[in-house]
Amino acid sequence: MTNRSILVIEDIDCSVDIQNRESNKRSQDISQRSASNKLTLSGLLNFTDGLWSSCGDERIIVFTTNHKEQLDPALLRPGRMDLHIYMSYCNAAGFRILAANYLGIQENNRHRLCGEIEALIESTEITPAEVAEELMKSDDVNVALEGLVNLLKCKKAAKSNETEDQGKARSSGSEE
Repeated sequence: MTNRSILVIEDIDCSVDIQNRESNKRSQDISQRSASNKLTLSGLLNFTDGLWSSCGDERIIVFTTNHKEQLDPALLRPGRMDLHIYMSYCNAAGFRILAANYLGIQENNRHRLCGEIEALIESTEITPAEVAEELMKSDDVNVALEGLVNLLKCKKAAKSNETEDQGKARSSGSEE
């Protein structure tokens, strides 16, 4: 790795067998996974420590995960991971920023659909990237926002159906 480099390791919880040692006691199945394609915690720690000690001062290493709680504390400690950034689902404030950036919608000149969108966003799990993708589909503000309303309604309906299906599965399982 050269000076002024950025190294990104995505989904570290999936690509490396580095789960918390305490959680390994709960699940011995982890050790039964194919060891040939997994990097060990020790190997990863040695790799990152080597990068820090052998490279210049201008480097950034980014790890992404959907399950920080499953990572071993040795990997998360200061000196290895100095900054932890939580990327949440989109909220109303995030939508307002995205709408301003992509569509030029300002607080003092809100579109008629903004209130409905904000209410849907607060009750739906959607990432800022999904919102941005929908807003970029059209330069026409009406078309872009109507598309976002439709996407949010579809996601909300899908989540509602999923919850109903889980409830039915639980109730049919308890009747046995």
